[in-house]
Amino acid sequence: MKIIEQEIHQLKTSVDEMWTLVYKQLYRAGEALLTNDKELAHQVICHERRVNAYELKIDSDCEDIIALYAPVAVDLRFVLAMYKVNTNLERMGDFAEGIARFVRDLPDNEPIDPQLIEETRVEEMLKALLEMFALTRQAFEQEDSKLATGVFIRDNLVDEINREAIEIIAQYVEANPKRALHGLYLSGVIRKMERFGDHCTNIAEELVFFLEAKILKHGNKPE
Repeated sequence: MKIIEQEIHQLKTSVDEMWTLVYKQLYRAGEALLTNDKELAHQVICHERRVNAYELKIDSDCEDIIALYAPVAVDLRFVLAMYKVNTNLERMGDFAEGIARFVRDLPDNEPIDPQLIEETRVEEMLKALLEMFALTRQAFEQEDSKLATGVFIRDNLVDEINREAIEIIAQYVEANPKRALHGLYLSGVIRKMERFGDHCTNIAEELVFFLEAKILKHGNKPE
């Protein structure tokens, strides 16, 4: 095996490990939100440092491969795609940590109203995000662009839940003014989850770029 092939294989392994870590971060943050589990939220916050460490390592590895081995064609597209995927994964880790911090800072005797959680479809949104994230990873591991483009359809559901939640939370705050802060916090959490979905679609775009040399940004996604 050529040295550049070894380096690219190691890069793929590192990205896959970061994928696993960020998936666990979102899953645990979501469970902490749904159950008001502050210990689980604390774990997510502590593990954010590992996400940041992976980002720095992968950035450095991508830069070294380009500088030292001058990859071309599909190898170059792979390294460039992984550089951008890495950035998106790190931001997704930030969003998971943000959700965990929200849970940690809630008073012990004042959890989010379970009815509001249900009406805003938070659990459904979390499930959709985990499915999107798992699908992008499957597309990455199998190098399958069709799997990658399947993410775009699922993101429509996430966007729908986000839009509907705004009005639901506004009505809740009006009816429960003493819990207005909780409504505002939950609105922020749902927005973070919507942005998580956006980064999933960004990753899918980068995978299509690597596999097919196609650019899907700015409205060029398949219907």
